[in-house]
Amino acid sequence: MSQDKILLYYRFTPLADPTSIMLWQKSLCARLNLKGRILVSTHGINGTVGGDVKDIKRYMKQMRKYPPFADIDFKSSDGSADDFPRLMVKVRDEIVAFGAPEELEVDGNGVVDGGIHLTPQQLHALVEEKGDEVVFFDGRNAREAEIGKFRGAIVPDVETTRDFLKELESGKYDRLKDKPVVTYCTGGIRCEVLTSLMKHRGFNEVYQLDGGIVKYGEAFGNEGLWEGSVFVFDKRMHLEFPGEAKQLGHCFNCGQETNMFRNTRGDGGRELKLICDDCAPELEWR
Repeated sequence: MSQDKILLYYRFTPLADPTSIMLWQKSLCARLNLKGRILVSTHGINGTVGGDVKDIKRYMKQMRKYPPFADIDFKSSDGSADDFPRLMVKVRDEIVAFGAPEELEVDGNGVVDGGIHLTPQQLHALVEEKGDEVVFFDGRNAREAEIGKFRGAIVPDVETTRDFLKELESGKYDRLKDKPVVTYCTGGIRCEVLTSLMKHRGFNEVYQLDGGIVKYGEAFGNEGLWEGSVFVFDKRMHLEFPGEAKQLGHCFNCGQETNMFRNTRGDGGRELKLICDDCAPELEWR
């Protein structure tokens, strides 16, 4: 019996010919029957792919044969190729779109002048040492935080990563510039860029959760500082860690607890909102 997995990874490293990498990735994934989304730029690669676990292992083996990707930290979760509509591999200016490609500098070790990486265990040690001085700063969009976040975290008012620059420069968070700020996101990639942008704007003590929420959940499940579910960008829409997950989300229509985002009709077309099972037949736009 086959077993399927979804693989999440990224690597910041200089790539002289992103187009060649893109063509290689298309061929490799097609040969292994993987589906998902891969972005390539001169700054590196960012991918989420799903498929049979044997093909996933073959994919990781081939990736690690290419020297710039030899030390990629792969993360996996339950899911399959069917959680993605197709395979999409594209060359972009940025592998995570903050709208500041000219500001980002990478070398063979990753992002230059980014935040200090903390393992989940080191994060707990920092909180034990500095207590309430530690500020958790969500590096995702505000919608994602509706169903899960770190306890007491600041959730910036952003709809997309491109909104972060304006948000950081608004003055709202100037009070945090001399505090220990721990950024976090799903798999870690957004924080690689966000911490660099924050440091360039005067935030003095900036950390990032290495491996993101996914790695933290693998270490502590629901027994640590994380509360709720994790939003994911595929058909699953969310995932939970072992143990009893706290329910944070509520249906926008009736207020019933739910962690399920569904498409509904908005002013600009389809709009993702939290909709419970009872309201879905009436409100979900299929």
